[in-house]
Amino acid sequence: MNTATKLSGFALGLAVVFGATYGVGRVADPVAPPVEAPHDATGGHGTDGEAGHGGDNGATERLPGGLLVSDRGYTLRLLDAPAGQFTFQVTGSDGRAVTAYDVAHDKRMHLIVARRDLSGFRHVHPEMAPDGTWRVDSPLAGPGVWRAFADFTPTGAEALTLGVDVTVPGALTGRPLPAPATSTTVDGYTVTLAGAPEPGRTAELNLTVRRDGQPVTDLEPYLGAYGHLVALRQGDLAYLHVHPNGEPGDGRTAPGPDVSFSAEVPSAGAYRLYLDFKHGGVVRTAEFTVVAGGPAAPTAPAAGTPAATNSPTADASHGVPGHGHD
Repeated sequence: MNTATKLSGFALGLAVVFGATYGVGRVADPVAPPVEAPHDATGGHGTDGEAGHGGDNGATERLPGGLLVSDRGYTLRLLDAPAGQFTFQVTGSDGRAVTAYDVAHDKRMHLIVARRDLSGFRHVHPEMAPDGTWRVDSPLAGPGVWRAFADFTPTGAEALTLGVDVTVPGALTGRPLPAPATSTTVDGYTVTLAGAPEPGRTAELNLTVRRDGQPVTDLEPYLGAYGHLVALRQGDLAYLHVHPNGEPGDGRTAPGPDVSFSAEVPSAGAYRLYLDFKHGGVVRTAEFTVVAGGPAAPTAPAAGTPAATNSPTADASHGVPGHGHD
C-alpha cells in the first residue's frame, strides 16, 4: 500500500530536515504561505537578493532564492512526487495556477533538485499542460530529504526561485561535504576553477574544461551559454543562479576551454558549485566545494540524508546518485 510522501515548506532560511522515512505517493500541500504586503500587480518586484518593497515601514533586504515556498504573491504547490512523475503548479496571489511564463536560459521552467547534504543534484525541464500543471519524470533519485527549486519568470514579473522539501524513502544516513578543491573530473573531463566567491561582492569565477589533458575548444551551447552554473549554500541550501559572461554568437565569447561567470554570494560559508557543460552532444556536471570568506565551514552531514555510495573520485562523484539533465 502506498503511503503519503511528506513535504515541508522551507521558510525564512531555517533548514527543515525530516528524520524519518515516508512512503512515496500523493504529496501533501506545502505549509500555508506567509501573509505578504500588497505588491504591484504588474510585476514591480525586486529580484532575488535585492531589496523588496510593499506596505511596510520601508524596504527590507530580500532573502536569497529558494528559501521560501511562497514569495511575492507566487506559491510553489507540489501535487505529486511518486517514483514515476514529479507534478507541480505555481499559483498566483489569486490562488490560480500561473500559465504565462517568459523564456529564460532557453526554457520557461528550470527544476533543480538536490539532497540536503548536497550529495545529489539534478537539473531538468518539465513540460506545462494548458492548466498550468508542470510534469516531468521524477528527478528524485535515491532516498533522502531533497530540496526542489522551481526557477522561473512569470510574464510581467521578475525572475523568481521557490523551494520545497520532499522526502524519499530509504536509509537516511548523512554524507559529508567534500573538501574544497580547485579541480574535479567527470567522465574523463577535468574542470579547473580559478577565482573564489566573496561575501557581498561580485567575484569572477573562471572554469577551464580539458579532456585527456587537452583544452576543449568546441563546447556546445547549453541553455543559451557554454556553461550553466548553480551554487547552493551548505545548511539552508540558499540557491544562487549565476550568470555567464558572454553567450554563443556574440562575436567575443569562445566555445571553451574557459567559461566564466560573475557570482555574488550573500554570506561567508561553504557552497557547492554545479557546472553544466555540453560536449559531444552530452551534458555533464562538474561539482566543486568552495568557501567564501573566513575559515572553512563545517562539513558535517545534515541529519536525515542518504548514505554514501562508492565512486571513482570523491569530489566529482559526490552527486552522482542523483545526477542528470533533461
